Amino acid sequence: MFFDLIFTGMPGGPVPGTEVWAEGMGSAPGGIANLAIAAARLGLRTGLASGFGDDAYADWLWTVLSQQEGVDLTAARRYRHWHTSVTVSLALDGDRAMVSHGHPDPEPAGTLAAAAPPARAVVADITQPGDGDAPWWRAPAASGSLVFADGGWDPTQNWDPARLATLDGCHAFTPNAVEAMAYTRTDTPARRRARLAEHVPLVVVTRGAEGALAVDSATGAQVEVPPLRVRALDATGAGDVFAAALIGATLQGWELERRLRFAVLCSALAVQHFGGSLAAPGWGDIADWWDATVAAARTGDRAARETADSYEFLEDVLPGHALARVRRAEATIARFSDAMPDTAAPAPAPTVRPAG
Repeated sequence: MFFDLIFTGMPGGPVPGTEVWAEGMGSAPGGIANLAIAAARLGLRTGLASGFGDDAYADWLWTVLSQQEGVDLTAARRYRHWHTSVTVSLALDGDRAMVSHGHPDPEPAGTLAAAAPPARAVVADITQPGDGDAPWWRAPAASGSLVFADGGWDPTQNWDPARLATLDGCHAFTPNAVEAMAYTRTDTPARRRARLAEHVPLVVVTRGAEGALAVDSATGAQVEVPPLRVRALDATGAGDVFAAALIGATLQGWELERRLRFAVLCSALAVQHFGGSLAAPGWGDIADWWDATVAAARTGDRAARETADSYEFLEDVLPGHALARVRRAEATIARFSDAMPDTAAPAPAPTVRPAG
């Protein structure tokens, strides 16, 4: 769990002895909150097992997640004398650079996850240590949960290939192209897919502005989906939004190409706003994009017609979802009252536990 502060519209990155002014900024829940909020906005009943500090950032994060976004924090914990991790994200050249500070969680992920209710799917980061020799997600996998494993950033940059052995029992692995290349020690997309497919039934590699590719070893299907061309404001959390959409589409039983296209769409909509979590689209955003795409196709726009043909499945999907509006990141931390629906009562104070 992170508090994210995002700067956009920068002429370049800062260098020692200089000051750079950004045209825009936004504050948002970050880290695993990106994925939790993105999933909740797509209508999935979503819970989060994570540690929160006892500072003002944590107060705000807890309120936004539980009251504004409807994320179940039953398995989350707050710890006394432990501060919130913070990331400053700089949007540069269509990607992002980050500076982060934080401390290891007071309790292992498995301890928190053990308190979570049963779930059809869980998300895990393979860079996180397990309890003893067994990763925490083995227990939910044995109970029938589909485990979607994320590559995660390795701060040591060793990218130990032995970590891939922990994928045993996972349903899918969703690294980005850099992570896939680093973990497999390969230099071509085909070799990366083949190496990773040895460990999980479904491999999905995100490639940012180049789209995504996937291989389903159970069926032998291999799919490559191009990106959607949009004006990107901030790529922070785009991979998390992609993963949330992929999980939702998988739980709906969609075929592989449709799942990938939907995930590419959701991440493309997200990068047009500040921050990964509060930039995540709701079904109303998806409906607006679809209406605009169809309208452009009817004018004879060839690119819009090709896009509309590729996403025609949305005609059948959209009627089953509420088209509610969602909140976006603000420049500074919003007042607590702004993070709650008008009819909502204040959230009960969560238990704060000792960090030691």
